[in-house]
Amino acid sequence: MTISDNANVNDTVDNNATSSNTGTVTSNEGNTSAITLYGKMLTFSRLHLRTADIQAIERELASMLSNQDSNIPVIIDSDVEQDLTALTELLWTWGLQPIGVVSGLLETQARAQRLAIFPADGKRIERILPRKKVLDNARTSATDSSNAETESVSNEPASETLLSHDHITSLIYDQMLRSGQSINHVGGDLILTSSINSGAEAITDNSLHVYGRAQGRLVAGATGDKDARIFCQVFNPSLVSVAGTYCLRDNLPEHVIDKPVQVRFMDGQGLVFTVMDEN
Repeated sequence: MTISDNANVNDTVDNNATSSNTGTVTSNEGNTSAITLYGKMLTFSRLHLRTADIQAIERELASMLSNQDSNIPVIIDSDVEQDLTALTELLWTWGLQPIGVVSGLLETQARAQRLAIFPADGKRIERILPRKKVLDNARTSATDSSNAETESVSNEPASETLLSHDHITSLIYDQMLRSGQSINHVGGDLILTSSINSGAEAITDNSLHVYGRAQGRLVAGATGDKDARIFCQVFNPSLVSVAGTYCLRDNLPEHVIDKPVQVRFMDGQGLVFTVMDEN
């Protein structure tokens, strides 16, 4: 059994930047929003289990944890079938808070218990768009005749449709990202033409490009895309993450600080930092 840290990134909405993944429900009283969905980049631990022996698991927890008041959120990743009810009860008694499982053996039990299900390594979360939005995009590029056909379909009740490659677009953001601000783009590269200040964060499920000074938190491949990369002209972040593998400022290689840098994930190596040609 091992406990390893991972970076989990959820949808994040900045009040100064428009993002297609904002979720808002309007109340019956005027235009006041009853519910607004926000997200934040969180750090959690993944509990990797190689046995279903509940007593053996408890013995190892006792040797790992100094107290039962740690309140550590964990994701359960098991190589073998488990009694998930008994396992979650055990974890809670040791101060661990199971919030979900990695997809696979425990997925059915997790659904029954209303636990979150996270994609396995190398898998990415599929983006879902309201069907109306997909149809609106289709109208923009279709001919007049196909527009008429689409118009008739749009009167149907809205449903959800997986985002296709036709709707993957990059987002260009021209303003400085100031401390406390966060911008999240799902469905394409995120390109920032200005700087990211310390205390700000930029998140995308594809590649991230920063043409100014890059401080703050930089996240690419937020839904698990191992091909995503980060490109910075002046690299000096507090945290950098690609496909869920992250590195804090204190652990960054010294030779890449304040240099033009490319960051990518490689199996067996983790994050790889490359200083790009300055000429």
